[in-house]
Amino acid sequence: MLNIRGTANFAGGGLTRRTLLRAGTLGLTGLTLADLLRARAEGGVGKRGDDEPSVILVWLDGGPPQHETYDPKPDAPAEIRGPIGSIPTAVPGARISELLPRHAAILDKVSLLRAVHHDNNDHFTAAHWMLTGYPGPNGADTTPVNPSFGSIISKIKGTKRPGMPTYVGLPNTHSVGLPIGYHGAAYLGRTFDPFTADGDPNNDAYRVAALELPAGVDAARLGARKNLLSRFDAARAGADRIAAGVDLDRFQTAALDMISGPDARAAFDLSREPATLRDRYGRHPWGQSALLARRLVEAGVRFVTLTFGGWDWHASIEKGMHNVLPVLDAAVATLIQDLHQRGLLETTIVLVMGEFGRSPRLNQGLPYDPIPGRDHHGQVMSVLAAGGGFPGGQIIGASDSNAAYPSERAVRPPDIIATIYSRLGIDPDTAFLDRTGRPITIGSTGLPIPELIGGAATA
Repeated sequence: MLNIRGTANFAGGGLTRRTLLRAGTLGLTGLTLADLLRARAEGGVGKRGDDEPSVILVWLDGGPPQHETYDPKPDAPAEIRGPIGSIPTAVPGARISELLPRHAAILDKVSLLRAVHHDNNDHFTAAHWMLTGYPGPNGADTTPVNPSFGSIISKIKGTKRPGMPTYVGLPNTHSVGLPIGYHGAAYLGRTFDPFTADGDPNNDAYRVAALELPAGVDAARLGARKNLLSRFDAARAGADRIAAGVDLDRFQTAALDMISGPDARAAFDLSREPATLRDRYGRHPWGQSALLARRLVEAGVRFVTLTFGGWDWHASIEKGMHNVLPVLDAAVATLIQDLHQRGLLETTIVLVMGEFGRSPRLNQGLPYDPIPGRDHHGQVMSVLAAGGGFPGGQIIGASDSNAAYPSERAVRPPDIIATIYSRLGIDPDTAFLDRTGRPITIGSTGLPIPELIGGAATA
């Protein structure tokens, strides 16, 4: 396996081509950026142009409660209603959690899907279903079966702008505790996994490991191609014995552009943002990750996944919501507002979702924490969708009076994914071979949601 920060150790101290490419190693997979770019070019299935939106997926790992977020039931009994109140929003008649005041102010720019369901209460099956459009693993066997829609988009659409990664995951890319997990590419191969930029962007020491140069190499030594190639020529006499006449192919060149060029490094540099804007997003990993997502799509990244974990509140849900909702409120609402003010919302889809909702009736807590919470509930959940040309100010579908089941306009996970594909001009009947050689269509059984691709609002 390659060492991201490896150094050359041979007579003369020259830099081998292999040493330089170590700087582009992706996490712990041993794949270089060159491998990634080469495979994506070989697997591309056509591109439409610059009008295609980028996607920012805010993944609420663990399962957010619909009652305490986007589908409150203020008239229900206390054991259904829960401990968190509701407030009016910019959409007449629509109410959301009182802990989401910034969301309330910009709800005219988003659509809420309140009748999403898949009817499964297993974390792993549910997360796989939401992220891939297919049911698959469970707690007994958590192995990813199908690729995420982020990986599918990465494979089919390819790089949006030279020098930038196609698909990025941060600040802690996982699903149900599995690193990368169902955000990954499964049988498409690791080269279509997200480029992980994990870490805390709120920390001044935050750096993206895969963009770090090897020890002893600075940007100036990589900046000029003539100088870079001359170093390779000098290194050929060293221990690597690189065959004479072998030049960098275009994928290695692109990888080196990414790690040595200014674009990717600048996109990940939050110090370029004004302190007042950083404060509005929130000086915490979620807020600064959301700001970083905006910078990445602005710089040409096609798909960004933000994994915000910690939503599995089987007990003490009131305390839990007071911990996480103000943080989420600042991060997501500011992201949508910031994209809008910069003219980027029409070209950026923002999705906020988790693997399932929570039980309609408060439980009795857990043995070690007897304060009530809510259990797993895949029968209904809420999803937020904004931007990318989707109409705002919509409440699509409804749950029943207890937020237990869909009561109108039910939506399934494949429908959400098919909607994204439709907006990006991707044919949902496109198929790739799985590990057994069987063709699997990317669209599963999904149908685009008419209200998001041109239909009337149902609020």
